[in-house]
Amino acid sequence: MRLTETADVWWKNAVVYCLDVETFFDTDGDGRGDLRGVSQRIDHLAELGVTCLWLMPFYPTPDRDDGYDITDFYGVDSRLGTHGDLVELITLAQDRGMRVIADLVVNHTSDQHPWFQSARASRESPYRDWYVWRDEPPADADKGVVFPDQEDSLWQYDEEAGQYYLHRFYKHQPDLDITNPSVREEIMRVIGFWLQLGLSGFRVDAVPFLIDPAGSLDAADLPDPHDYLRDLRAFLSRRSGQAMLLGEVNLPYKDTRTFFGDEDGDELTMSFDFIGMQRLYLSLARSDPAELAKALRERPDPPEEAQWGTFVRNHDELTLDKLSDDERQEVFDAFGPEKSMQLYGRGLRRRLPPMLDNDPARLKMVYSLLFSLPGTPVLFYGEEIGMGENLAIEGRNAVRTPMQWTAEANGGFSTADPNDLAAAVPDGDFSPEHVNVAAQRRDPESLLNWIKLLTQRYRECPELSWGDCTILEHQSPSVFAHRSDCEDGRIIAVHNFAAESARVTLAVAGTGVGVRAVDLLEERTTNVREDGVVDLDLEPYGSRWLRIIRPGDRYIV
Repeated sequence: MRLTETADVWWKNAVVYCLDVETFFDTDGDGRGDLRGVSQRIDHLAELGVTCLWLMPFYPTPDRDDGYDITDFYGVDSRLGTHGDLVELITLAQDRGMRVIADLVVNHTSDQHPWFQSARASRESPYRDWYVWRDEPPADADKGVVFPDQEDSLWQYDEEAGQYYLHRFYKHQPDLDITNPSVREEIMRVIGFWLQLGLSGFRVDAVPFLIDPAGSLDAADLPDPHDYLRDLRAFLSRRSGQAMLLGEVNLPYKDTRTFFGDEDGDELTMSFDFIGMQRLYLSLARSDPAELAKALRERPDPPEEAQWGTFVRNHDELTLDKLSDDERQEVFDAFGPEKSMQLYGRGLRRRLPPMLDNDPARLKMVYSLLFSLPGTPVLFYGEEIGMGENLAIEGRNAVRTPMQWTAEANGGFSTADPNDLAAAVPDGDFSPEHVNVAAQRRDPESLLNWIKLLTQRYRECPELSWGDCTILEHQSPSVFAHRSDCEDGRIIAVHNFAAESARVTLAVAGTGVGVRAVDLLEERTTNVREDGVVDLDLEPYGSRWLRIIRPGDRYIV
């Protein structure tokens, strides 16, 4: 496929931005962000270079799990706005060349959902078999508990129902029975509804749990769980040929690859690279990129029209569960030595800037790396300005604090009393007084303006998202260097993981006279020797993107 024929696979070189409506911008002064607030700040996202806006759950909810406990899959929580507000936001985003996707959370419902209320009330309820029930829990009921500090079993006895029900997550989130054809059909209706309102796809929550029939007495009726994922993708494509499914699959590479489907990619459109993220943090802890390089060499290629989603932070705990115990402890020692910074013994509940001691050079290097790695970069709101976490907030919500727009009270997020905010604003070095959008817009050296530059250059370099990636060999242990080739284009990205300067010698082109390496992040050009080798100097935590220009090339640089 030629690079000029990519409009129908827009996710291949998108810039995805995830936000929580509740903590983004409050327009009515109730302390809670709303859909109108996102609309009012849509130009911030457009200026940043975002091309895909991912909305965390905005559905009606008792809000016991930050909106992931849903009581109506077709609704909009009245505290956040209306369907009309959502359609207006989608329209404003589309006017700026931005698509909108939303969380699809259909592995479970809230226990307050009308389906579950009906199901627990009577064994004759039409919704009884929409959930997974047993008279007695299995012997391994405690195996695979996701939140060990909150739950000790996957099965909960319900007095009203007189049976145990399955819940992979919290006990107030009973699992839907994916083996039930009526449940599968209903999920498709939900997808069709939101596509009709203008969404361009979904981030699919907890995909392995969603398609896993374990616990269902009717599991034999679903011989291949992936058949259901194929059906979802086929339905999505019939309703909207340019819609996508971005999956949360935290499994080893060989297992994650199966969720893309066959070579034509008939299941997930995109999948997050959890393994690469975890190896990145181990490399950062060691100031040595070897583990990241190893992960990228092992990462399987997705189908041609599919893509990996790369990230350095998301809305959950920063999981390190695929590292060994010793490796995980290395990352804890470097970036979260206090128990209050850790979660479940497997991850961190911190944002990147505090972990890196707010070192501007190191932060800029990490985000340069994010945008140059093969895949589609995904940002979590506030990353663009270097927001910190609030460890006084419990659990994963420590990183879901209000967006900091100005140095004013509440960070310009809301006019409400601070005690009425949906979440408390951090204090100290990461308070709005020190970290906010308004100040960074005016500072040419700010992280915000750096990420704007990265998004612009990323979009100008299709080699980074479409090209073949090659890890370059060299003799500088602190330097990570890779090459991306696509059609006649070639980009070299070089990053120094150490606090000391580094010099690296790289073979970047074939033999020839007049070959140049043109920097894309600053005004600088380096001549390539006739043998195709270039010598590069990198500052501490330095980063360089180089386009290789041969005589006669007509690239605009």
